[in-house]
Amino acid sequence: MTGRFAPSPTSQLHLGNLRTALLAWLFARWGGENFLVRIEDLDQQRVQAAAGTARDQLTDLETLGIDWDPPVVHQSERLELYRHAVKGLDVYPCFCTRKEIAAASQAPHSQLRPYPGTCANLSSIQRSRLAEMRRPATRVRAGNAMATVHDLHAGEVSAVVDDFVLFRADGTPAYNLACVVDDGLQRVTQVCRGDDLLESAPRQGWLAHRLGFPVPGYVHVSLAVNSDGVRLAKRDKAVTLAELTALGASPATIVGVLCESAGLPRCSSPQELLEVLPGCWWSSPRMWQPWIVRTDQLAAWT
Repeated sequence: MTGRFAPSPTSQLHLGNLRTALLAWLFARWGGENFLVRIEDLDQQRVQAAAGTARDQLTDLETLGIDWDPPVVHQSERLELYRHAVKGLDVYPCFCTRKEIAAASQAPHSQLRPYPGTCANLSSIQRSRLAEMRRPATRVRAGNAMATVHDLHAGEVSAVVDDFVLFRADGTPAYNLACVVDDGLQRVTQVCRGDDLLESAPRQGWLAHRLGFPVPGYVHVSLAVNSDGVRLAKRDKAVTLAELTALGASPATIVGVLCESAGLPRCSSPQELLEVLPGCWWSSPRMWQPWIVRTDQLAAWT
């Protein structure tokens, strides 16, 4: 089994990111298998605005004792692989804006807004006229196929696959394409990540199958949230490793807090945790429940 952790280097890793990294590492190393780190740096504008963040993220993982099998892959260096991967797919240009898609969506309460197919059957004349006004994205023609993936906690997860974006209007590969191609080429067999991405898993499983890759197993763990129940973000105080260290918290203490947040034995390092894990350790309810991080509790960790 091969697992992976794939951060975006646009901001420092916060406690929620580090918790997911630790769990992804555990799921991989528990079976004595490979664990990879991939830097998802396709959004170059945001990456350049946060120069040095990728290096800091790797340092944070090392500080906590999370190791990985080399090399570290950077998506920005693999653009030709993504272009080559889609050559056999049925694709078409899409001229819709996000605002137009949101207005036409029939799933207003879903994070995943299905594409209504507005540009799916445009004539060549219509496409030429629209191309004079804006650059198109590239969508794959999925035909509302039904796809099912398996998640360790959620079980069988099925969804209708819409015609989703493969390349944005500026030519940048979309997340759904890049992560599927990379997981396939890196032979990733298990994807452990936050449960906010569970909804997109059937899309990615469908695409993996179409590209000739084995569909990985999924583990969508719960997110860290603030006291208001909102997903933890940089705007919350003292949530990064550097900030906690500045307050006096040791890496061993932080690892212990991360362990307890998932209902695991409190340990001072990932390696120690690996040695004491009980059987079916992933059955702890706390692993699948949101972890509420309260800023007024941070002082107790120092």
